[in-house]
Amino acid sequence: MIAQAVIPDWPAPPHVRALCTTRAGGVSLAPWGSLNLGDHVGDNVSAVSANRARLATAIAARPVFLKQVHGCGVLELDPFTPDGATADACLSRTSGLACTIMVADCLPVLLCDREGSAVAAAHAGWRGLAGVTGARGCGPRGVLEETCERFFSAARIEPADIAARTLAWLGPCIGPSAFEVGDEVKAVFEAHDPAAATMFKAQANGQWLADLPGLARQRLRALGISAIHGNDGTAPWCTVGNPSRFFSHRRDRSSGRFAACIWLL
Repeated sequence: MIAQAVIPDWPAPPHVRALCTTRAGGVSLAPWGSLNLGDHVGDNVSAVSANRARLATAIAARPVFLKQVHGCGVLELDPFTPDGATADACLSRTSGLACTIMVADCLPVLLCDREGSAVAAAHAGWRGLAGVTGARGCGPRGVLEETCERFFSAARIEPADIAARTLAWLGPCIGPSAFEVGDEVKAVFEAHDPAAATMFKAQANGQWLADLPGLARQRLRALGISAIHGNDGTAPWCTVGNPSRFFSHRRDRSSGRFAACIWLL
């Protein structure tokens, strides 16, 4: 197993496996030390390849790495899906293919059904989460709405069964004490749901502290998902506040990427 990996504590079926890497256990040198899985952040290509190979060996599955663009595109994986396909979410019904989302402050969201017929993963930065106009692949909905629609179809979950059959897990991300945003971010979430206002805390400088995992929970609950595990917005989950454990682009600017993976045995 990957050193210091975060293992979801959730009631997934035995043949559904998931983990979230940290920055420990790889070969990359500073400032990407050490398990950087991002091939687009300036790290040595050989080091990234070695780190990805370590992950694949540890999980005994093929992690499929996407080209994430802060959009809402969802891709269903198959054995021929190459690394680098453009999407911000993916799902799988094929054993041995790990839905893999890279992050360094954005929120990774994992999904499975209680029978383990399908799994999915989404990259929920604020733009994709909000479905910002102009974000790639985004229409009137955000990345979680797009992902869940595809996932419910793949797992054959009827609307009346969503709460009973669906599990979600939120991984580490920038926490509500560190994610400072402007009025425009607050406005776009409130336009979708006025209740989103409760996820923003006013600052003396006119900015707002945003609760990214809290906003994701609101979106998931609106879709009928009530079994939401993982990141509760407390300090241990914050990428910015835990520099020895997590990469953070906002904190370091030159930063590696860790990854959340979910797969079927």
